[in-house]
Amino acid sequence: MPNRLRNETSPYLQQHAENPVDWYPWGPEALERAKREDKPILLSVGYSACHWCHVMAHESFEDSAIAGAMNRNFVNIKVDREERPDLDLIYQTAHQMLARGAGGWPLTMFLAPDGTPFFGGTYFPKSSRYGLPGFGDLLERVAAIWRDKRAEIGEQGEQVRGAFARTVPAASAHRSELDDAPLRAMLENLRANFDPRNGGFGGAPKFPHPTDLELCLREYAKRGDRAALEMAEVTLERMCEGGIYDQLGGGFCRYSVDQYWLIPHFEKMLYDNGPLLALLADAWLATGKARFAHCAGETAAWIMREMQSPEGGYYSSLDADSEHEEGKFYVWQRDEVRALLSPEEWQVAAPYWGLDRGANFEGKHWHLHVARPLEGAAGLAGVAPDEAERLLDAARAKLLAAREHRVRPGRDEKVLVSWNALAIRGMARAGRVFGRRDWVESARRALAFVRTTMWQEGRRQDGAQGGAARAGLLATYKGGRAHLAAYLDDYAFLIAALIELSQAEFRADELEFAEQLADVMLEQFEDRERGGFYFTARDHEKLIHRPKPGHDSAMPSGNGVAAFALNRLAALTGEDRYARAAERTLEAFCGSMREYPAGFGQLALALGEVLSPPATLVLRGTEGALGGWAQALAQEHLPDTMVIAIPDGVPGLPPVLDKPRTATGAAGPVNGWLCRGVTCLPPIGDLEALKAACKEALIR
Repeated sequence: MPNRLRNETSPYLQQHAENPVDWYPWGPEALERAKREDKPILLSVGYSACHWCHVMAHESFEDSAIAGAMNRNFVNIKVDREERPDLDLIYQTAHQMLARGAGGWPLTMFLAPDGTPFFGGTYFPKSSRYGLPGFGDLLERVAAIWRDKRAEIGEQGEQVRGAFARTVPAASAHRSELDDAPLRAMLENLRANFDPRNGGFGGAPKFPHPTDLELCLREYAKRGDRAALEMAEVTLERMCEGGIYDQLGGGFCRYSVDQYWLIPHFEKMLYDNGPLLALLADAWLATGKARFAHCAGETAAWIMREMQSPEGGYYSSLDADSEHEEGKFYVWQRDEVRALLSPEEWQVAAPYWGLDRGANFEGKHWHLHVARPLEGAAGLAGVAPDEAERLLDAARAKLLAAREHRVRPGRDEKVLVSWNALAIRGMARAGRVFGRRDWVESARRALAFVRTTMWQEGRRQDGAQGGAARAGLLATYKGGRAHLAAYLDDYAFLIAALIELSQAEFRADELEFAEQLADVMLEQFEDRERGGFYFTARDHEKLIHRPKPGHDSAMPSGNGVAAFALNRLAALTGEDRYARAAERTLEAFCGSMREYPAGFGQLALALGEVLSPPATLVLRGTEGALGGWAQALAQEHLPDTMVIAIPDGVPGLPPVLDKPRTATGAAGPVNGWLCRGVTCLPPIGDLEALKAACKEALIR
């Protein structure tokens, strides 16, 4: 019989709706039962694309004996970490405190009825192995601890709550204390951990860390730091050549299990690919390397082909598994590939993708990666590079078509505002750089979906408590239902996406929407006393802790993006309160950034722009001529300059954007106003002169 998860929107929760476990979703019913019956809570957190979540489900949650022990001793709550990142953030932090080690998914936590954690782990096997206790035995031991050691649990709970309080920055710096020392220390930390041969930072496993790479590219653009460029360039090259990148269909997997970017954990997440798409565009601007443009094109095509819903929103992820095997959809047998290709195609494809070497996945399969440069593969095949490229394109098309007949990995078709915002920004950024109108329009379709479906004008939000009804975002959508009050990341990431879209094509209503979002973010999320933003709103459900996170995770820090986006929004609107909120955020985290610079990449990006405010280049002129100027400027690497092209006659502009097309430019159809803060250069009517002025303003 289906359990209580059957009516949930989350595909992950739906995957457990037929378990014999008496699962509850997180909510009052489960929490009140735990208090009423004085039972501990077994909290299981995962997501639909998670391989080890599936393993634990098949081993334990589908087993009637294990389920019986869970049902007797606990109130069992299943959480999708993508729909409830607030709960995941709290209990991952708790796991790190209790276990003194890294967390992960599935996260298995045991809580007192009031939500205070007292024991936890990640994956537990059904029977003891990997040095881990069997889950059935563990359940009985935890139940006994709850019965027999309540006083010790209470004492530990007080310590955990105290530790939570200490995770929130306690003291703020004064504005005068802000300097670039944390940014310099962050870059030095990256240099110390950089792998110059394979790219990336540290050893296995390797994650992309887009904010760190963006920091490196900006450092190169502003100061000519070749070492910073090398860190970004080598890392992105190795990723594009590696198995973390889908060599046939485009898009990046979540991380590499080895130091070479060769074998990934095969799930593909929207939140990785949006930022990486923007980063590839910037890397192409900095280096001109064709591989970055090629991977950007394939990744954007994958997002539109496989991840955009007919309604416009972007789906969340593709599973690591198909037919209960990780990576089965992506890996090959050598003879299978040979049979699909012509002899000429095989002669190039085999050395290029490593099919002439030993199996690289589980000792029996080949996962495609760039094993040799195209020129090397062409030499081995005895053909010219141009011919090798043609043969390789033909081989890629044949293999992709054949792969489409396999059983596909599951797709999580819920739409999340924060992840959509990252993809919208990436598609808009790359579309502007590469002149791809279709990419920008894809981003606009996703924005339209979010705005019409997940933005509520003055109505109470599902998950909000008390107070008057207010405007705001809903975090998640699936199957015709949007629900759950949104989080800091939803607001901050969407403001940043709107600012990027404004540079692809300015629309006054989108700038106004960004201001509406910023106003809600300031009202509901800002810590008005100490600066910075909490992860949950003031009227959010009361949990055991209200986090104020500053570190980047797999996604950029919400506080970092909020500070970055608000500072830019202030430059576009003239609203000084946005700039002050950005400063207060950096003041709040300045001490932490100085003491432990690693992991603060997004806040370091924001710090750089608060110390040296972004330039705003306003182009005014006839609509036809503006496009050419905007496109020419989009192909200049100007990371701290916002280019806003506004046709003549657009009404209702804020004063900082309401620049006239003056007589200086009468001989030409466009004038450019380059401003930083309240200081503007005289209008420039010559495109080459404007480019030179922008570059001079960048390197100061």
